[in-house]
Amino acid sequence: MTQQNTSLEIRNARPDELDRVATLLQDAYRQFEPNMPAEMWRVYLQDIIDVRSRLAASSLIVALVDGQLAGAVTLYIDMEFSKAEGWPDGWAGIRLLAVNPVYRGRGIGRALMDECVRRCRERGIKTIGLHTNEMMSVALAMYTRMGFKRVPDFDFHPTPEITAKAFRLDMD
Repeated sequence: MTQQNTSLEIRNARPDELDRVATLLQDAYRQFEPNMPAEMWRVYLQDIIDVRSRLAASSLIVALVDGQLAGAVTLYIDMEFSKAEGWPDGWAGIRLLAVNPVYRGRGIGRALMDECVRRCRERGIKTIGLHTNEMMSVALAMYTRMGFKRVPDFDFHPTPEITAKAFRLDMD
């Protein structure tokens, strides 16, 4: 955190915060709407904001700045998720990293990613996978700085013109 007198708390989301997390995700991802066909955006947005459906298989991790919800990320450590997403057995998965636009540029996204890495190491996970693309350039640059490497064999194409690029982080 670069601001003085600012406290950052990273923890699992509480049940009473789920609607606010859904709104944060919507606000954070709204900038990508112009890059997608309207119907695809509608389906993607519904998936993004449906935080409750992912809770059984994942950890919804939030960042609070001075008690205010500032960011969130979904971490799948369960090996069943790896199979469902097409990742090899034993990989963890990260989805939907989001920082409230008001709080961007303060290291919150990196703090959330560092927490995911810490939790994976604690559980003995050796590899983390995630998907992103060029329109998410800030996140893509951060993942690269963190040591994530491209693994094109795990890419997928939600539409012919959009590639969800796969990346992995090996934690040897």
